[in-house]
Amino acid sequence: MSLVREITVGNVSIGGHNKPLVLIAGPCVIENEELTLAIARHLVRICRQIEMPLIFKASYDKANRTSGKSFRGPGLDSGLAILAKVKKDLKVPVITDVHSVNDVARVAAVADVVQIPAFLCRQTDLLQAAGREAKCINIKKGQFLAPWDIKYVIEKIVSTGNQNIMVTERGTSFGYNRLVADMCGIPIMREYGYPVVLDATHSVQIPGGGGASSGGIGNCIPFLARAGAACGCDGIFIEVHPNPDRALSDGSNSLNLDVLSELLPQLQQIDRVVKN
Repeated sequence: MSLVREITVGNVSIGGHNKPLVLIAGPCVIENEELTLAIARHLVRICRQIEMPLIFKASYDKANRTSGKSFRGPGLDSGLAILAKVKKDLKVPVITDVHSVNDVARVAAVADVVQIPAFLCRQTDLLQAAGREAKCINIKKGQFLAPWDIKYVIEKIVSTGNQNIMVTERGTSFGYNRLVADMCGIPIMREYGYPVVLDATHSVQIPGGGGASSGGIGNCIPFLARAGAACGCDGIFIEVHPNPDRALSDGSNSLNLDVLSELLPQLQQIDRVVKN
């Protein structure tokens, strides 16, 4: 396996030489403080029981929803306050995505990782602003990019002097309303020297599959997660919800929280086999 840079995210290390698989998980969007904290507590409890490193993920604003009428989240001020509470109360690093250069500095002051959304992964100003301000950047590879194209995205951030970078595979467009995860992309992108994460939830998304919203094949999430671990990824990204059918964003490609207790030990076992 290719040796990649070890990145430190709060109290979590990802990448490097045979570091254990990291879980990046949380709801697609912050619906309210109570639910967000409940999900975070559940994730922290499960991960501590099996000693799996965790980075908590939730979005304060989903600026790229299919319909302008869709729920976007609580917004910058309220959203960052909730993420700061998760981070302080539960002692877990947090990641959230940013859509505007104007938001980067404020987001970077709270989030341990600033995430670049897939649709914006070639936006030079946004990438370089994140490079200058953020402690760590997670690039969601656009579904319109080949794995080897990510090299030039990485270079834009490295040009700012920041090399604390992760890259996330989240599927590639295959015709209309379909994403396919090319598992060969994981070793290809790891050759550029940075940790690679598999997003097992957005990879089963069916863009526009719900008409005014995206659909998804949620029951395939565990299969992709296991495949990603088998291909040597450094982390698994999973959006979760206690009741995906009632989630306000991406419910059809979110994993029910109850499934994690069985899935995560499987991922750890696969990861140990591959890395040892």
